[in-house]
Order: sequence, then structure tokens, then C-alpha cells
Amino acid sequence: MRQKDEQKELLLKQKAIEMVVAEGLEGFGINKLAKAAKISPGTIYIYYKNKDDFMYKLSMELGFRILDSSLENFNPNMHFDEGLRLQWKNRYNYYKKFPLEVQFVEKVRYSPIYNTITNSLNDQYGNLLGNWINLSIKRKELFFVSFEIYWSLAFAPLYQLLKFDEQKESSKAFVLNQEVINTALNQVLKGLKP
Repeated sequence: MRQKDEQKELLLKQKAIEMVVAEGLEGFGINKLAKAAKISPGTIYIYYKNKDDFMYKLSMELGFRILDSSLENFNPNMHFDEGLRLQWKNRYNYYKKFPLEVQFVEKVRYSPIYNTITNSLNDQYGNLLGNWINLSIKRKELFFVSFEIYWSLAFAPLYQLLKFDEQKESSKAFVLNQEVINTALNQVLKGLKP
């Protein structure tokens, strides 16, 4: 049996991220990945059972990496505005370092793949974030809404700004910087206060 090669596995992940960002999930396939990585398709099966296993594990890895990064220096006792500012800052900084990883997760977010990893992400981060949100509601720093409404108001504006930043050719005048981030975040915080 052939040995696993960490460099090949990293190459596979990188090529898969690039493919999904460029072509979407519909354009991804094991044979296409093997060709892009210049390896035999059989080599991929040393590391993964099948395409679904590969996509699940890659999505899980990136989802955890992004959430770990977004919660760096986070404390569930923080006031709501302080905690959300930190998460925006951390997410923005992660995007600046790893834009393709963030774009990959955004492509996967509304697929069955992401639905399967949501439980694991919730198990890891749900209590931490839930305690922070509940404390913020109790302090009257945030009003209670469903998760979907909360996420749409708290984070979707940031991710839309990141998309505008990715599409520079469509809006040459737009520059994403800290001033733009702060302006948007201040409006988000106003909208979430009771």
C-alpha cells in the first residue's frame, strides 16, 4: 500500500479550493482534480474514500479554521458591540490572508455538504456563542431574533463587502478598507440594538 504524502494532500486541497471558487461545486470532480494536481486519480483514494468524503473533510477543515480564527481573543462575557467588532476584524483579517478559503466556504455554505458539517461546528462553537448572545440579550445590548435573521444582520453585510472587494473589475471605485468596514459595522450594531 502506498504511503500518504502530506505535500500531495496539501496540493489536492489547494487545487480543489481553486476549482470550486472558479467553477462552483458543479465543476468539481475527482478526475478533474487529479488532472489539475498532475497526479493519478487513484492517488486521491489513498487519502479519501470518494468525492463526498473529500469535500466533507475539506469543508470541515476550512469551516473550523475560519471559525477558530474569527473567535481568536473572543470571550463570551464581552459586551455585544466589542464581541461583534472583534469577529468582524478577525474575519476580515482571515479573508485578507486566505481569500480563496473564504470564497470556497461561501460557495459550499448553501449546499448539502455544509449542512452536514453545521452540527459539528455548532457542537464546537454553539455554547460559546450562545452564551455570549444570551448574555447580550440579558444586558439589553441585542434583541432576540432567530439565528437566520441574526446572521443575516450581523455578518451578511461583511461578506457582501468582501464579494464587492473580490469583484474589483465591476466596481473600480470601490475600495474595501478599515474605514468602510467600520462604517458598515456601526450601522449593523445600530440595527441590532433593542
